[in-house]
Amino acid sequence: MDLPKDDRHSSMQSAPIPADDAERLAALWRTGLLDSPPAEAFNRVTRSVAALLKVPIALVSLVDEKRQWFLSRVGLAATETPRDISFCGHAIAARQTLHVVDAWLDPRFAGNPLVTGEPHIRAYLGVPLMDDHGQALGTLCVLDHRPREFSAEERQILERYATAVEHLMRR
Repeated sequence: MDLPKDDRHSSMQSAPIPADDAERLAALWRTGLLDSPPAEAFNRVTRSVAALLKVPIALVSLVDEKRQWFLSRVGLAATETPRDISFCGHAIAARQTLHVVDAWLDPRFAGNPLVTGEPHIRAYLGVPLMDDHGQALGTLCVLDHRPREFSAEERQILERYATAVEHLMRR
């Protein structure tokens, strides 16, 4: 069921582009992970965090020039979305954990088509995945269809799993 739209949902803020995005993209391409076949090691992580945090969607998202591509996904059919509407783009630009309690009330996301339409994101928690040189390549994130305040413990769980994903990406 679609929620009614009002004036606050008429716009959204595209994810900012980091000043060093060319270097970040080069680092991402060097991993060889973009458009790679599914890997069970990453899928175990997304299944685990979805179960532990009791969320319907968990993703390992890699953010390239125009899109975010899902290296691993649970609870979402799409394999990618445009970068300019991605929540993960905001997390990589900030290079820190991003917590959105209610996307309908957050001016960055209220008009986002991922909020106003499928998959109807209301809550988001995403941890940037960093390489050895401090470049944010993507995120480990969880999404919920209802507003949600993730606890400090839940954030720590996701951050620990993000560290594990970073190690897997370096293999």
